[in-house]
Amino acid sequence: MTGLSLGIDLGTSGVRTAVLDPDGIVLSSAKTAHLPQDTDNIDASKWWTAVKNCIILQGRALAEMGLDIRAVERVGVDGTSGTIVLTDAALRPVTPALMYDSAGFFAEAAEIEKHAPQVHITQGTNSALARALRLQAFDIENAAVHLLHQADLIIAHLRGVGGVSDENNTLKLGFDPELGDWPDWFEKTSLRMPILPKVVPAGAPLGQVSSAVAAELGLSAQVTVHAGTTDSIAAFLAASPLEVGNAVTSLGTTLAIKILSRNRIDVPNMGLYSHKVGDAWLVGGASNTGGGVLAKLFDPDALVALSGQIDPTVSSTLDYYPLIKPGERFPVNDPTLAPRLSPRPESDADFLHGILESIARIERAGYEAIQAHGGPKLGQLYTAGGGASNPVWTAIRARVLGVTPQSTPSQEASIGTARLIGS
Repeated sequence: MTGLSLGIDLGTSGVRTAVLDPDGIVLSSAKTAHLPQDTDNIDASKWWTAVKNCIILQGRALAEMGLDIRAVERVGVDGTSGTIVLTDAALRPVTPALMYDSAGFFAEAAEIEKHAPQVHITQGTNSALARALRLQAFDIENAAVHLLHQADLIIAHLRGVGGVSDENNTLKLGFDPELGDWPDWFEKTSLRMPILPKVVPAGAPLGQVSSAVAAELGLSAQVTVHAGTTDSIAAFLAASPLEVGNAVTSLGTTLAIKILSRNRIDVPNMGLYSHKVGDAWLVGGASNTGGGVLAKLFDPDALVALSGQIDPTVSSTLDYYPLIKPGERFPVNDPTLAPRLSPRPESDADFLHGILESIARIERAGYEAIQAHGGPKLGQLYTAGGGASNPVWTAIRARVLGVTPQSTPSQEASIGTARLIGS
């Protein structure tokens, strides 16, 4: 069998790979954990080691099926959006990596505020651009040649050369995919412009794999390495056909929504932004509500038992805003928004009913906000994450949203990345 596509996903806990045939059918997958890290001094080179380990495991899995990893013709990578590191020309990290959820860059945010538009994705103490400025401060000897996102670093190692990123990963750093360039005002900041990557469309072919890497990992020397994407976009591509109006809600620790739109919609002051996918835009936002609240309040067995006592056809009169701690991103962007989980009824089942319905209302408000800003009406809705397995919650959401959610055929970002490069 030839023409296989290898997708590599760098998740928060480890690396996953998937191999798809030319028809998009998953043939094999593999996973491995990330190497132990000092969370205060993250060594990005360990990501590459973990990826190599996973590709070797993937080769063994294929061999057990009578397939050869040398039949892989394309390879792509996704990583966590906003995770970045500075490296030298040989791709050696010259700074620790800063993860997507790192924050508190007040001095950098103040510098950005002097030059950026008042409403811009780079504003704030946890923006990717603020992260980049902090990394420069770590690079005392000015040894950095490349600013690389997590996916960029792996792609660079696969090719043996850095300096390229994609429109999805660079969006939060400030790249404008419509203009096809970095903002003019970047040059007014202290950012070293030469370290910024060349930006290409997500999934674009970049060139052949390094011969040394091919030999080390058992890949064909003719493998084409493609530009990357983010983990959330890859998960969407795994879960939903690319049709305008199709949406994916992820009911994990938090609630994240994405819908495919013909129009680009960016409203940074309410946590809403768009990624370019082909000729369309993937519009999305993430709320701090979600399964994390449920996990804090109920153990898994109680969730199952109490859900069975709820009639999902009946609307709850309880109006909550379920949060673990103060602060919300979308559809309300308010860092001081307090959790609202009272009054608490005597019945735990009624309490759970109110929480599930309130989260569904927040989900509806998110999709309505997108539509109000020019996005499409919600069409087919797919659900990923642990919440998708709760049939009572699904029924509540169907009533609140007016659309029956479907379980995703796949939730693995590695599969979505393989589909991106195989299309």
